[in-house]
Amino acid sequence: MNKLMITTALTASLVAGAATAQERIRWQVPMSFASTLTALGDTMPWVADQLRAVSGGEIDLRTAEPGAVVPALSIFENVSEGNIDAGYSWMGYEWGTVPASALFGATPFGLESIEFLAWMTHHGGQELLEETFHPYNVHPVLCGTISPETAGWFRNEVNTAEDLQGLRFRAAGVGGEIFQEFGMSVTIMPGGELYQALETGTLDATEFSLPTVDEQLGFYQVAPYLYLPGWHQPSTNQFLYINLDVWNGLGDQTKAMIETTCMAGNAYSIARAEALQGAAIKRFQEQGTNVRTYTDEQIAAFREAAITVLGAWSERDEMFGKVYSSMMAYQEELRPWKEMGYLPRDWQTRIGE
Repeated sequence: MNKLMITTALTASLVAGAATAQERIRWQVPMSFASTLTALGDTMPWVADQLRAVSGGEIDLRTAEPGAVVPALSIFENVSEGNIDAGYSWMGYEWGTVPASALFGATPFGLESIEFLAWMTHHGGQELLEETFHPYNVHPVLCGTISPETAGWFRNEVNTAEDLQGLRFRAAGVGGEIFQEFGMSVTIMPGGELYQALETGTLDATEFSLPTVDEQLGFYQVAPYLYLPGWHQPSTNQFLYINLDVWNGLGDQTKAMIETTCMAGNAYSIARAEALQGAAIKRFQEQGTNVRTYTDEQIAAFREAAITVLGAWSERDEMFGKVYSSMMAYQEELRPWKEMGYLPRDWQTRIGE
């Protein structure tokens, strides 16, 4: 056999070996959010497309709309029990079972999206995530983070924190418990039910997501007052939940491809979110929405209530306290850089431009 034939045979053997090394994955991935919701629901389909591309079609995650496979708010439970291999959701819906999950989903007055990514990858967040969820037979992969939510859509004006007393309000995660400190009656509902609840008066107000998502759901048509900033959810972090037994059965190459593509999904989602919100706010104003910002006094009241609730949960649940302490230590470490390294957000106003 001449050298050319040997080289050709060796190359063919290596190619065949590489081809057979790649696992073939076929998962149905139910989601908590409709794929039509910008940056919130369309990130996982984008990630699935990229995974098919980089794997040559061998990793095929087929996303399913809310309720098509399992109820929209039961992704974690079904992955944990092994009813489905994987699912995609905002981390926090399960905080009644896993209290610390609320912090990974969104921490009131906590880490913004870029800060959260930094904490997850360089300040122990990933290790704490696995320590929190592996006992439930779930391996979560951070796979989407977006800008702050709106603070809420209200049917009536809110001039003081006392005006919140008695309002029927939709909220999720630990933020909902903080709102209860102001005498609000808090419930949780899927996004698709909120327009009708506001229209009929079942709800007096709701928070849900980004301005663009709230716009898609039509809140501005039935609630004329929009309040900012989203202190209760400075970032919204979504995860690809994978059954731990299934995850442990994957090869290193497949795991790396999923993790790397989800990291690309984080960049995609935050860029997409930031790209669109300014125009959405402008549209609300042009359509007659009363876009308001909470006063310093209101924000101080919210902060005090948040400290009370988060402190109580830290004492009540060891893992919650461990995660919260880690987040706050990093936030404090970062503060000099945040305050001095960046221009103030209102610098243009402050210098008269």
